[in-house]
Amino acid sequence: MTLRPAPGRKALGWFFIVLGILGCILPFLQGFLFLALGVFVLRDQHYWAAKRWAWLAGKWPAAVSKIEEMERSMTERMSGWGLRLRRALGRG
Repeated sequence: MTLRPAPGRKALGWFFIVLGILGCILPFLQGFLFLALGVFVLRDQHYWAAKRWAWLAGKWPAAVSKIEEMERSMTERMSGWGLRLRRALGRG
């Protein structure tokens, strides 16, 4: 497994983890949802998060594959938008 460190992604992932912990205590936040989102964001940053993501994939394979497909689709869309923006600005 290859880690791809990115400071912004780590900060976002840890923010979601903290929200998840708060959500387990506070009744108006969905704790599990934010914890799962934090692990999803951090899965390329830390080995422990990759192991937890693999555990989730074993438990709910359909949901995990759907989430990963949504991520691939959004990544392709965002790269297309960036390319069109660079062309519009005359830099690509």
